Amino acid sequence: MNIDIFETKERILADNDAAAALTREKLAGSGTLFVNLMGSPGAGKTSVLINLIGLLKDKCSIGVIEADVDSDVDAKTIAELGVRAIQIHTAGLCHMDADMTNRALDRFGTEGLDLIFLENIGNLVCPAEFDVGADLKMMILSVPEGDDKPLKYPLMFTVSDIMIVNKIDTAPVFDFDLDAAAARARALNPAIKVFPVSAKNGEGFEPVAEELLALLRKKGVLS
Repeated sequence: MNIDIFETKERILADNDAAAALTREKLAGSGTLFVNLMGSPGAGKTSVLINLIGLLKDKCSIGVIEADVDSDVDAKTIAELGVRAIQIHTAGLCHMDADMTNRALDRFGTEGLDLIFLENIGNLVCPAEFDVGADLKMMILSVPEGDDKPLKYPLMFTVSDIMIVNKIDTAPVFDFDLDAAAARARALNPAIKVFPVSAKNGEGFEPVAEELLALLRKKGVLS
């Protein structure tokens, strides 16, 4: 007897990739740089954004899409910095997909924005699987999580363009080996760029900000 097998995950991912392509097409004309920021709960995604916004907001116009299962705490925090923010509730879903992101961008609007961050749901698994149409995938590994995370969650490090190592000021406390973490990430993705930072004291963010400004110049947004 022949059994018809329908691989739903493959179809879901194919549909998602098609929606992500539409997002890229939509943003290509505007010149807006779209960054997907990912990381575990507590890694410091919002704190990292606060530091980057402080360095960038006088040089480019910024918007932030905050995604959470519930609450609007992060969107309020970002809005207090004087940048546009919108809160997206995923109703229990563990990630943003391309269709959700498309609808968020339509609601948010991209006019007048040079740089848009999507702060994705806190998770090292699902967000790595779903392309949202971003120009840049930036993930945060916080020191307390351990330097072995590239071994345990390889896809996240494989697909990310930038790895921010946050809470680097606590490395001695947690016996965190930055060189080992970077080597493990680069074994999966030789092109990944690694930036150690401390959101608490502001250390290390200038090179990250310059990386984003360089991409904006490449897009022709900044001279």
